[in-house]
Amino acid sequence: MSTFKVYARWRPLPPNEDETQRHEITHEYNTCSNNNEPKTRISITSPSSIAKGSWKSNFSFDTIFHPTDTNHTVSTHLLPPILPTILAGKTANFFAYGHSGSGKTHTMIGYDFTHDTQFGLCLAAARSLSTALEELNTRDATVQFGLGLRIFELRKNIAFDLLNQRNECFVREGGEKKVYIRGETEMLEGGKVRVRPIATVPCWGFEEFLRELIGGLALRETGSSTIHDLSSRTHAVIEIEIVTRELLAARNEIVECQSALVPIGKHATDVYIEEQMRAIIRTEDGGYVPNPEYQVDQDRIDAAEAKKVEFEARVQAAVVKESAVLDATAARHPCIGGKLVFVDLAGAEYFSSGGASAVAERTLSTQERQQGRQINTDLLALKEVIRARALGKSRIPYRSSPLTMVLREHFEAEGDTQSAMILTVSPEASQFASTVNTLKYGDLLALPGANRR
Repeated sequence: MSTFKVYARWRPLPPNEDETQRHEITHEYNTCSNNNEPKTRISITSPSSIAKGSWKSNFSFDTIFHPTDTNHTVSTHLLPPILPTILAGKTANFFAYGHSGSGKTHTMIGYDFTHDTQFGLCLAAARSLSTALEELNTRDATVQFGLGLRIFELRKNIAFDLLNQRNECFVREGGEKKVYIRGETEMLEGGKVRVRPIATVPCWGFEEFLRELIGGLALRETGSSTIHDLSSRTHAVIEIEIVTRELLAARNEIVECQSALVPIGKHATDVYIEEQMRAIIRTEDGGYVPNPEYQVDQDRIDAAEAKKVEFEARVQAAVVKESAVLDATAARHPCIGGKLVFVDLAGAEYFSSGGASAVAERTLSTQERQQGRQINTDLLALKEVIRARALGKSRIPYRSSPLTMVLREHFEAEGDTQSAMILTVSPEASQFASTVNTLKYGDLLALPGANRR
């Protein structure tokens, strides 16, 4: 069973904004959902001459965070129900959605790393998990748990590994609809070819985690837009997984076995093609007929194929070993493999149908418009995936976007999964259109079946 909740967080009004020009905002509470949980409706009106209008949501929002609420307030509300499930080996996903400058990165990560009360959701969760794992490691000296950290950003179908010098990787779908993010091909000695996955950096304490996270995020691409000086132009994905040294070693063994298989598999294919080509000759009219002077060396083909099967078996054995490590550890400590995924979505200020004000639309550069179209495609795909899952549809459109392709594994993780969307919105009069569109996005994400008036 999976659950999905939607929250809204109002950022404070900037000091230079005229207090009289802010939106008029009201929140109406009502217990009206299927599971009898309270939901909130938001009404918003702009008295500004810049962007006049009003809008009212359905009872869609689980909680509203006010401008005076700090990161600590947000974390202490959202994390306590989630962390026990992660320590039970389950998966949870957090998304931050909003226009640039509305506080997405501040909410997910924070900017002040010297005070834990200023930590965003990601750091607050990592600190709590690190503390819990340290206690577990103290109780059982036969195993050492840590946090495996992966950070990458997505732009179109390209991923950039932020823990591996921003190495360019590609999103690919393999067998059994499993999606892989693979880096550049490395040529090794002996003809081996290695294609490494996104780097997983093991962190055995919170300080190490903080250092790796800050270093990785420093490589994230930002750009100056007409909306915000440091606008995020890509989707940043931070994955935190509870791991052990044994598990990471087993996964590395799989990569090494796959590397050894590549030249063996290529050789088997080359032998087969070479033998088949020798067995035919070309006629004067351009056709092909059997070569009477050559007999296919089937023994040579069989020998090459047998070698390939041998190395494929090694890969399969490594995969089985990884599963055995997981199962053996989970039997004693179910936390192994628990995952938290934080997605800081790119700024959503560009909407093709009236999302940005007329003034903003005229000032967008060509590059910003192109980036905006791709961002909108990703965000629309994410909304459709979430709604299709909530409706229980047989076909979930994961392939509509690279973003939803790479998130498929986390949405469909075994056992209960919990996901939440945090909408970051601004009371600024100049951001009325973007704020309404952000709230509309969240309104559409509300689980079907809730009381919608």
